[in-house]
Amino acid sequence: MRASPPAWSRRAWSPRRAWRAGRRGARDVVDHVTSRWGVWVLISLRRNDLRFYELRERIRGISEKMLAQTLRALVEDGLVRREAEPATPPRVTYGLTGFGRDIGEPLTELFDRITRRLAPPGAG
Repeated sequence: MRASPPAWSRRAWSPRRAWRAGRRGARDVVDHVTSRWGVWVLISLRRNDLRFYELRERIRGISEKMLAQTLRALVEDGLVRREAEPATPPRVTYGLTGFGRDIGEPLTELFDRITRRLAPPGAG
């Protein structure tokens, strides 16, 4: 018999959930965004939606457990959306919500600025 997915995976983002996330406090959301892996998830999703294993390949050094925990927190905060297509095995993709794009944009700019600054002379 097949186990049902966890409750957090069945819930879509909604204004009510965002309100509850706001009740938890902006500090919690900031903690999730600025966590070691939260920043990399937001940066990795900046251009297109990705599946779990695609994200894991892009974010070097992250374990499956940490990626799952980070994605769960960012989905609960309304920054990342999780879409599961009914298939065998289920095809799950992650992407940024509008709120996630707003938050991720300055992180992406910071990342790009650092990358340009650290590039070897004559490389760009």
